[in-house]
Amino acid sequence: MAEKQVIEKATPVTTATAVETDSLAAAKGFWDKYSRPIIYVGGSLIVLLVGYLSYKEFVVAPKELKASEQIFGAENIFDKMAATGFNKDSVNLVINGGELEGKKVTGVLKTINEFGGTKAGNRAKFIAGASYLQIGEFSKAIKYLSDFNGNGATQVESKAYTMLGHAYAEQKKTADALNFYKKAATVLDPKDQAFGGDAFLLAATYADAIGNSKEAVDLFKKIQTKYPTSPAVSNGDVEKYLAKYGEVE
Repeated sequence: MAEKQVIEKATPVTTATAVETDSLAAAKGFWDKYSRPIIYVGGSLIVLLVGYLSYKEFVVAPKELKASEQIFGAENIFDKMAATGFNKDSVNLVINGGELEGKKVTGVLKTINEFGGTKAGNRAKFIAGASYLQIGEFSKAIKYLSDFNGNGATQVESKAYTMLGHAYAEQKKTADALNFYKKAATVLDPKDQAFGGDAFLLAATYADAIGNSKEAVDLFKKIQTKYPTSPAVSNGDVEKYLAKYGEVE
């Protein structure tokens, strides 16, 4: 399956001080607003290699195939929702399985339980986390997204970190949320001006929303220096926020 560019939708520690309470109030609904090798050496090398290839051919490959076949229906539904919009019934079908137009759909939770170590099982964790986020089950979203491995696919990793940020933000765990928004930005290639600039903008505006002015200013300045051609800079958003803090030259 191609890497998914999912969940453009999808965001906001309760303290005793009035300032922080106001900050949390300002951050409320943030999610809705920003919803857009191991090498062996020695005499037995050949034996080990043959054994490994046999394992790959007769154990791993069939397991991967079976997992991919099992997840196909749920994955297809998820892809369509990611493009057109999510609804609770379809999300539940993706997560738990059922029937659609007379055809059986296996839920991603079953794929995770039976084939969690496969590539399809890994994709199932991403889908489960994203789906739980859509229906407001934030603890479950965190569980599955935390288990997902982007395997170096930086844009997908960034999406997973962003969704983790959204889930923690909705639980009002602002420190965790900001940490994952920053991870979502820093994992991207600096050459990726559009995605990188947007990811840093999300982190910066969240820091601003929760009243963390020092972090906000730092992040907005990073956008200016690292992503000068990004929409966040060219459309004046960064300058506007920095002006708020008296940081415009």
